[in-house]
Amino acid sequence: MSQTGKRSRVRIANAGGYWGDDPGAFLRQLSEGPIDYITQDFLAEITMSILQKQRQRDPSAGYASDFVKQLSSGLDLLTATGTRVISNAGGINPQGCADAVCALARERRKTLSIAVVEGDDLMHRLDSLLGAGHSLSNMETGEPLIGIRDRITSANVYLGAAPVVDALGSGAQIVVTGRVTDTGVTAAIPVHEFGWSLDDWPRLASAVVAGHILECGAQASGGNLTDWRSVPDFLNMGFPICEMEEDGSFEISKHHRCGGLVSRESVTSQLIYEMGNPRSYITPDVVADFTSIELEDKGAGRVRVQGARGEPRPETLKVSISYRDGFKAHGSMIISGPGSVDKARATAEIFWRRLDVEFEETSTELVGFNACHGATAPTSDPPEILLRLGARDKDREKLRGFAELFPSLILSSVSGIAIVGARPRIQEVIAYWPCLLPASEVTPTWHLQGSQQKTRVPSLPPVEGGDGESGSPVLSTRQPSPQSSAIETCQVVLSSFCYGRSGDKGDTCNIGVVARSPRFFPWLLENLTADLVKNFFGEMCRGEVERYEVPNLWALNFLLHQSLGGGGTVSLRVDPQGKTMADALLRSLVEIPASLLEEGM
Repeated sequence: MSQTGKRSRVRIANAGGYWGDDPGAFLRQLSEGPIDYITQDFLAEITMSILQKQRQRDPSAGYASDFVKQLSSGLDLLTATGTRVISNAGGINPQGCADAVCALARERRKTLSIAVVEGDDLMHRLDSLLGAGHSLSNMETGEPLIGIRDRITSANVYLGAAPVVDALGSGAQIVVTGRVTDTGVTAAIPVHEFGWSLDDWPRLASAVVAGHILECGAQASGGNLTDWRSVPDFLNMGFPICEMEEDGSFEISKHHRCGGLVSRESVTSQLIYEMGNPRSYITPDVVADFTSIELEDKGAGRVRVQGARGEPRPETLKVSISYRDGFKAHGSMIISGPGSVDKARATAEIFWRRLDVEFEETSTELVGFNACHGATAPTSDPPEILLRLGARDKDREKLRGFAELFPSLILSSVSGIAIVGARPRIQEVIAYWPCLLPASEVTPTWHLQGSQQKTRVPSLPPVEGGDGESGSPVLSTRQPSPQSSAIETCQVVLSSFCYGRSGDKGDTCNIGVVARSPRFFPWLLENLTADLVKNFFGEMCRGEVERYEVPNLWALNFLLHQSLGGGGTVSLRVDPQGKTMADALLRSLVEIPASLLEEGM
């Protein structure tokens, strides 16, 4: 690792939060103002399974090809400015991605120094790891990996910032990685630029917090905001920029001429996104405590972030394994009104009874009525319903019968039906298996493109206390106190004094709810309990609900276990990642003291 000594502040711009994000963001970030680094996060568990399928068809594939296209759009500026780029677009084939970037540079007669970070792919080591006594048991179910060994298609460990730091030390302008964490691609930058030690826990925690804010692109600069009407110019959406200082404090902003909105609300919404336990945000580099963060809205589209605390990194690394888990199919049709809801339900019953086959799982969703929010949806009779039927099973032949029978409904069931698209397509299900592996078993490497010599990055030494449990638990079991009948209350929707955001981790939905003012936070603490959220979502949430308190952000964080139908590629739901569930909760009616509402707004 090297310390440049050139900057007291480094400007890091994000230009993508997932594979499929705005293809114009890279060029906007590069052209609208001076930027030292651009980071892009392309990978999610679902993305890894897609890339694996692609590489099965074509050995040269397996990386996010959009990355190469975006580099092409800004290549002239990139070489002129010297802006450096770090991305995990390499997916399961980082060398293939680097080869494609190199070919682009040759075609455009540009000179680029490219570094490749590898070592996350464990597929060829699984048997030796199992033989050495590592059970690689599923973190959610406790099942040993051996039960699915013959169905595994990929296995990648989440690497941290260390190998990226070393690759930056080589002077490479482009660093392409495999499964480096979402936060790691950002955290490596200040470590390299300022020469931080990899056991400087407070500053590493700050870098991880910055990475978490940046990792989902425009979600930190106005995208997916509860108060979306307040966001200007979605057409020219600005992506976030982090200006990191040597002491670890930083400011979030965006280019002035771009649209979007950077505010306390936008930054907090991203901080609570997929947060888990706020005192124990575990990464390969550090365990960050999100309850220590201090936010200051500086105005003019700038938010200052400081005060992050960190604990030693864990002794284990998370491994993401994908495996074949049967097949699924979906079919959709429009059911028109009047009586669209009743007609849709009748059509579904006709279909399932005609088919008369037992599947491992089926789904019946009335999109436009209750598909995303289940029984919490308000009663209505919309003019049309998109009826979406799905089935999943290990037996492909059962799914063939589903697909063949589906179109027959158009002429032999209720009136006013239009089939959407062609006959249902049978898809192979690639499921997700999270597990842990001692960090000592993983040795990342990096090399410069064109060099045959790979540099090993030794495992960082274990640190006493690095168990991933930071501080005392903030899991809340608080129960509401009875409202005094003498207090005048009014009934309002929760969103009138809160905002929120939701997302997924496997089959668990994460819902963050934030008070719009510190005045409302005591009411949230007292009244928005885990039991209330569990009862609100009813049968949608099959597991327990955990509640965590984040008082520094005026927020509560809820983990709804077994609430996404298996999550990711396994789920039959129209919203398998729980993106809409915060809106459902914010729509709920609550009783709040009238005086509090009047004083707080």
